[in-house]
Amino acid sequence: MTLITIKRVYEAPSPNDGYRVLVDRLWPRGMKREDLKFDYWAKELTPSNDLRKWFHADVEKRWGAFADMYQKELERSADVAPFIHRIKPFPKVTLLYASKNEERNHARVLEQYLGTLF
Repeated sequence: MTLITIKRVYEAPSPNDGYRVLVDRLWPRGMKREDLKFDYWAKELTPSNDLRKWFHADVEKRWGAFADMYQKELERSADVAPFIHRIKPFPKVTLLYASKNEERNHARVLEQYLGTLF
């Protein structure tokens, strides 16, 4: 079984992170590529551009609807199964995200969704 956790990209990497996956569509602001330690960039699992833009227009009011819509995108995505196959060999996977909001962000939804698959 694979344990899925999340962490901001700006936090220091740890050996306890396991397999580190960047889950943002855009490269994190202010982060040099050589400074970010990650094993895979899963752009294909990020929310659609339209959903992401809609959510960011009013994060607080749209959180619940965003989480539901993003989960539906994940359920319909052909990219989830190959991603599961990629991470399955690892006992721990850390999803890396750049959002300042640690409670209301797509990585949290993705973490919960993937947790239901293991």
